Formats: sequence, C-alpha cells, structure tokens
Amino acid sequence: MNKIVKYSNHFGFALALCMMVISGCSCSAPKPEPDPLAGWKVDLDHDPDQAIEKDYHDYIQKLPPGERERAGLIHMLEDGTGQHAIMITIGLNGTNWRHVLIYDKNDKRIKTIKYVSGHSAS
Repeated sequence: MNKIVKYSNHFGFALALCMMVISGCSCSAPKPEPDPLAGWKVDLDHDPDQAIEKDYHDYIQKLPPGERERAGLIHMLEDGTGQHAIMITIGLNGTNWRHVLIYDKNDKRIKTIKYVSGHSAS
C-alpha cells in the first residue's frame, strides 16, 4: 500500500507541473508591433534640405563603429503634412535595424525611432 501512495504522490506532482506549464503557455501568436512609418511615403522627387542632410550625417557619425560601417540604405520619407523622415537601414548580426529620424516642417528633428525591421542570414 505504501508503494501505491508513494507513486501516486509523484504522479500528482508531475500532473500538477504539467498543468502549470500548459496553463502558462499562450496558444496565440504575439501581436506584431504597429509600423511606426504607417502612412509615410518614400519621397523620390526631392533631396533632403541641407539642415536634414547635415543632421542625419551627424547621426550616422555618432553611431558605434560597427553600426556606422553597416549603415546602408537611406530613404527620405514624407507624411503629407510637411514633416519629413530619414530612414537608415543597418544590417547587424543577422538583424535588420531601422533608424528613423523625424523632422518637423522647419527641418528640426523632433523624434528618433530605432526598431528591428526583419532578419536575414548572416
């Protein structure tokens, strides 16, 4: 009889542990982050104003050496209200990072966003 009680205690513990693991796991996929550039359009018709160009070059120069060396695609965007943004794509260790510099109508930087935009084979 003692053996049955002993094994039933182990079984009960294992069952309780399994239930905790199962109940703690979510079956739904994580909700993706909203795109911070939703509604913005790439502006191919205009070069950045001098103030914006100087600012984003200074921004790149202040990045850590590994990021600075991998700064690749640079795009100018506009949102239709007179604001502009510079999007800098940097591939680093298999992760594609976007650095977005947002400027007001007077070409003053008002916001900086850095986020992962994807992954690639390294």
